[in-house]
Amino acid sequence: MKYLVQKILKILAKKILAKYKPEIIGITGSFGKTSTKEAVFCVLKNQFKVRKSIGSYNNELGVPLTILGCSSAGKSPLKWFNIFIKGLKLIFFKDENYPQILILEMGANKPNDIGYLIKIAPCKIGIITDIGLTHLETFGSLENIIKEKQSIIKQLPPNGWAILNADSKIIKKIKKKTEAQILSFGFSEEADLRSSELILNYKLENNESLNLKDQIAKIKGINFKINYQGNVVPVFLMDVIGEVSVYAALSATAVGIIYKMNLIEISEALREYKSPPGRMNLIKGIKETLLIDGTYNASPKTIEISLEILSRLPCVGQKWAILGNMLELGKFSKEEHKKIGKKIIDNKIDILITLGEQAREIAISAKENGMSNDKIFSFDFPDEAGKFIQNRMEQGDILLIKGSQGMRMEKIVKEIMAEPLRAKELLVRQDWNN
Repeated sequence: MKYLVQKILKILAKKILAKYKPEIIGITGSFGKTSTKEAVFCVLKNQFKVRKSIGSYNNELGVPLTILGCSSAGKSPLKWFNIFIKGLKLIFFKDENYPQILILEMGANKPNDIGYLIKIAPCKIGIITDIGLTHLETFGSLENIIKEKQSIIKQLPPNGWAILNADSKIIKKIKKKTEAQILSFGFSEEADLRSSELILNYKLENNESLNLKDQIAKIKGINFKINYQGNVVPVFLMDVIGEVSVYAALSATAVGIIYKMNLIEISEALREYKSPPGRMNLIKGIKETLLIDGTYNASPKTIEISLEILSRLPCVGQKWAILGNMLELGKFSKEEHKKIGKKIIDNKIDILITLGEQAREIAISAKENGMSNDKIFSFDFPDEAGKFIQNRMEQGDILLIKGSQGMRMEKIVKEIMAEPLRAKELLVRQDWNN
């Protein structure tokens, strides 16, 4: 049934695009796709008729469904039939409200996935967030991942735009693969859109002073500046922390510039940006602690970045790294988990919790690199880890929680968050069956 549904959706989507001719913004990368999509939508939504992918609809079904403006029908033949009827109506009747711009995530779990998607929906703008070690079980090597991700910019026309991460050594090497115009973003001096002066933003009353003890409770988000062609604009992002969301905002700024928006308009639009759940979001924990929720997914690079962010935060208590298995790393799994153990020491983490068999290699490596055994704890299930942490954490602690999707690390966050009744609003995968 899936093959038949996929084939029909592909035909309908291509015909709909041929009729309405929306401009397509394709977003790919090993991480940061959904955050970037949300930021781009935030920038464009008040200026244009625009539609974004729902959730992480970024595959052979999700992309055509976004083009049709539909959610998945699951296993219901009747609901799929209704979706097909809607597609036919869009083809045979004019929908005056069809979007001018489509923002499409384009994911790749195996070779040629992105090639399939861009044949359905050729892009005018292609964004590559970053490239790293993900899905190695199906790709086999980093070189194959690079080849797959670069296909989104290879298909761009000369009057199109490639928006590329200037801080990525890998992306620097592939930028010659496109004939399109290029806008680069990042923290490095060579970036066309450059971020600078990244600082924490604190929620203070009147002339209230800030002492170290209050800093955790008062963190509101981040401030930074975007520099472009000699112009500088301040940006504020709520309830996020670190560089992850900055990259999303920079990509979105590049899109806004392409669509003739000025920096002030873009900065104001980004004030409404809300990071998707599980992407380094700040959540209040029990006992006046701070949780950094990175539970959506994990790869070696995203965990390294997350640990660096944690290490820089002011803290009166202890800094916890609660890390689950990094899945789909294939033959590289043991080596990559051991590298994270070394990063635990480099970033001066006080307490390490691991979840899952593969993540035990992080614990072993951390101990080998000098971490005291009484600061390392390993568990097999998120519920038991959550209860242990709940009893052990203390006022002023900062806890980073991160792991691959299949580890269900959000269950730990739910155990230790101050407002568990808001889990459906704040946490990822709350509609999944336990």
